[in-house]
Amino acid sequence: MVSVCRLCSTVVSRKEAFEIALPRESSITVLIKPGTPTPLAKSCNIIISKKPTTTLHIKSGERIVFTFSCPNPENHFVIEIQKNIDCMSGPCPFGEVQLQPSTSSLPALNKTFIWDVKAHKSIGLELQFSIPRLRQIGPGESCPDGVTHSISGRIDATVVRIGTFCSNGTVSRIKMQEGVKMALHLPWFHPRNVSGFSIANRSSIKRLCIIESVFEGEGSATLMSANYPQGFPEDELMTWQFVIPAHLRASVSFLNFNLSNCERKEERVEYYIPGSTTNPEVFKLEDKQPGNMAGNFNLSLQGCDQDAQSPGILRLQFQVLVQHPQNESNKIYVVDLSNERNMSLTIEPRPVKQSRRFVPGCFVCLESRTCSTNLTLTSGSKHKISFLCDDLTRLWMNVEKTISCTDHRYCQRKSYPLQVPGDILQLPVELHDFSWKLLVPKDKLSLVLVPAQKLQQHTHEKPCSTSFSYLVASAIPGQDLYFGFFCPGGSIEQIQVKQNVSVTLRTFAPSFRQETSRQGLAVSFIPYFKEEGIFTVTPDTKSKVYLRTPNWDRGLPSLTSVSWNISVPRDQVACLTFVKERTGVVCQTGRAFMIIQEQRTRAEEIFSLDEDVLPKPSFHHQSFWVNISNCSPASGKQLDLLFWVTLTPKSMGKVLQGLWGCNGSPLRKTNKGPVVGVYNGNINTEMPRQPKNFPKGRKDNDSHVYAVIEDTMVYGHLLQDSGGSFLQPEVDTYRPFQGPMGVRPPSPPTIYFRAPTAKLTTEEPPPCSPPESESEPYTFSHPSNGDVSSKDTDIPLLNTQEPVGPAE
Repeated sequence: MVSVCRLCSTVVSRKEAFEIALPRESSITVLIKPGTPTPLAKSCNIIISKKPTTTLHIKSGERIVFTFSCPNPENHFVIEIQKNIDCMSGPCPFGEVQLQPSTSSLPALNKTFIWDVKAHKSIGLELQFSIPRLRQIGPGESCPDGVTHSISGRIDATVVRIGTFCSNGTVSRIKMQEGVKMALHLPWFHPRNVSGFSIANRSSIKRLCIIESVFEGEGSATLMSANYPQGFPEDELMTWQFVIPAHLRASVSFLNFNLSNCERKEERVEYYIPGSTTNPEVFKLEDKQPGNMAGNFNLSLQGCDQDAQSPGILRLQFQVLVQHPQNESNKIYVVDLSNERNMSLTIEPRPVKQSRRFVPGCFVCLESRTCSTNLTLTSGSKHKISFLCDDLTRLWMNVEKTISCTDHRYCQRKSYPLQVPGDILQLPVELHDFSWKLLVPKDKLSLVLVPAQKLQQHTHEKPCSTSFSYLVASAIPGQDLYFGFFCPGGSIEQIQVKQNVSVTLRTFAPSFRQETSRQGLAVSFIPYFKEEGIFTVTPDTKSKVYLRTPNWDRGLPSLTSVSWNISVPRDQVACLTFVKERTGVVCQTGRAFMIIQEQRTRAEEIFSLDEDVLPKPSFHHQSFWVNISNCSPASGKQLDLLFWVTLTPKSMGKVLQGLWGCNGSPLRKTNKGPVVGVYNGNINTEMPRQPKNFPKGRKDNDSHVYAVIEDTMVYGHLLQDSGGSFLQPEVDTYRPFQGPMGVRPPSPPTIYFRAPTAKLTTEEPPPCSPPESESEPYTFSHPSNGDVSSKDTDIPLLNTQEPVGPAE
């Protein structure tokens, strides 16, 4: 290279003066110009012969002495040193490239050294980079030390940007044809005084460029096509050569790519892989790329002839990961999905926090060679896969399967198992989700889910502790409704849903593989019903059954109705308890209400959820329904209810109910004045003392058929009609019912609100009436038109006449 005569600096007038002298025919020019714009108050000038200027241009053969008018010129000016090298009219000055003038001789400004080499189309030029090698960076990225290398090539008169690079990478050589332009940017404070590269002469490479990337050990490199993120030149060819130690393996992943609009040819990538019998191996950009490659290999990007009217953009960003071969890399797993329909399995990385240290790659490979960070297998085929991964816990599987019915006449009553196939469970990665989408013809069929083991609903009060659970949610587009999480080991025997639903088995622990025998649901198509969901519950005699409304965190959707069919064994008494006193729902339109209905007698109580206090704990001697129907609630006031059911033996319940509430709290006595008795005049009303005083057993003498209601609990105004006169309450004494159990939940009433005749005040403890055996009569009351027998009090008494027969 041509040398520069000298450069010196002296002190003139107590300010630092700089002298730059460039020899003739050196083809070097120096330009000092303003850098980033600064406020006028902090303006700075270049002083030449006492004349200020903002730009200084020094050509070959010139000598200039100058100073700056401010003490910090690095905040105002930058310097560019460009050397033009003409290899077309004479020999090229090959060899190591020097920084001329040296950085120590130049003002402390941000510097850019530029070498512009023009060469013949048939001449190949090679830039060789000494250690540390280069690392390519993308748009918006910067180098930690501020030192960057910008490299461009030429296609005729067009400049093509090869890329921007930092230090400490894998790029060792870049070969180009028809000239090269290299720019080295150094911050004003950086002491570097060498270029770090040399230029060599090579034969024609017959393509835009070749980039060599050398790996000494494990590591990764991210590389980009020319002009990235803009379009790769039309119908051009670019190659990357990778040098890999023999004991390591390399895998390629495409991080980002776009395809242009081709008129002729096809955009593609080609691999030359050692030992391959099909070199070059051709892939589309959207294909899974090769992995687990041993030894050196080449990757080429080939463009096409683009549509002149709408060319589009071809671009590619990819990563090469080099690491030690893994234990699983030589083991083949067969996943047979040939008998499956409408199912897809995806193996992908689980979300993890990013780390700055090198992390070995984790790939799944199809047929041992086509590897990527994620892989999707579809039903109808048999697949062979392997893994190139240092830690398989970094991967998980997600599976989706659709079971649909298009003809309700064919599907009705048919049952399908919802179980994870064994071929999936044998894979060495964790199953995260297995989702079944169950589809039915609208308004024709509904669905029922029957578990292999009864289910528990997950609540904060009693969370699931199993290694997996089922999430049941609506699969209707636009309907945001989920019924909840459910796991084995509870009291829910089946879940009926009105329309399309998704059931997702989600695992939480590796022990799921040991608990696979507990997983299993069956879905059946059943006649259509109008409620969103019906839960069939048989409470456990040893623990509370917690149940809550769907969409717990967002509230039951508007105008939605849900029911619980709660079975009570013959020798048990069920206690129903609501966690809170009021729902807090505020209806914008319509009314929200709850119905509690005995199934055999159909005696029912109706509560307005947007007005009433929720019922106190109550005992139920036979199976019953709980139905909750929502209004259109006002924003922020949603309906959500949590309740529990416990069972108590009838023999024990008779003792406990007189002393304790449903939740185990002792009943408090209150004195609120005289009580009003409602009794049957044909029974013995003597206060029982000792069992021996009764000539007949309690079951036979009917001495227990009475109720005592405190005056604070009698809401007489609820018995008034619109004219203010009292209505006669219906009082039915129900005998044992031997007919079939109710199979349908209670229908919503035609009126918005009907309250039970007896309500507990908010101050009252939660007492329950003593339980009776199934053969013992007990009373329910409903407001009804008719006469009122007043007896000896001015408060209407309940009529005790026997009904004609039990309601069925």
